[in-house]
Amino acid sequence: MTRWKPGDPKRATAAMVRVDQAGEYGATRIYAGQLAVLGDRSPAARAVAGMANQEERHRAFFDSMMARRSVRPTVLQPFWDVAGFALGAVTAAMGPEAAMACTAAVETEIDKHYAEQLDVLGDSDPELSAAIRDFQAEEVEHRETALAAGAENAVGYPLLSAVIRLGCKVAIATAKRI
Repeated sequence: MTRWKPGDPKRATAAMVRVDQAGEYGATRIYAGQLAVLGDRSPAARAVAGMANQEERHRAFFDSMMARRSVRPTVLQPFWDVAGFALGAVTAAMGPEAAMACTAAVETEIDKHYAEQLDVLGDSDPELSAAIRDFQAEEVEHRETALAAGAENAVGYPLLSAVIRLGCKVAIATAKRI
């Protein structure tokens, strides 16, 4: 589990905004990669498109918050661009169940990540806490949608899920600092 460093609350919330923006940006890129492969006609593609629209709204919120609070973005943004798209495209190329397995894995880690942030924030930043709570509910919805769509039926699901979840944990830890 990643931990937020004690100290200056402004630095802690800036790190939260930075990592959340990076994560939402990465999610939009994952879904873009999936849609590039899935097209727009299958049930999986329609589900992905709906989730992508919500992720875009989350990203736009954090973009705006970064600008208002003068929070610098992660220097790894170009990496998230390529890596996110590639992850989405590769999992979609493996089939709709693998695309959904990717979503389930990512959203499992994001749910945990947002819960940790809410614990740390308490009542100290009502605007950020409210957004995180709202977005967390949608991320859980995405995970449940993915599981209902057959995520666990993907070939190699346990390994695929574990690798993607580990990648998410590393991305979160890295984006907090860099």
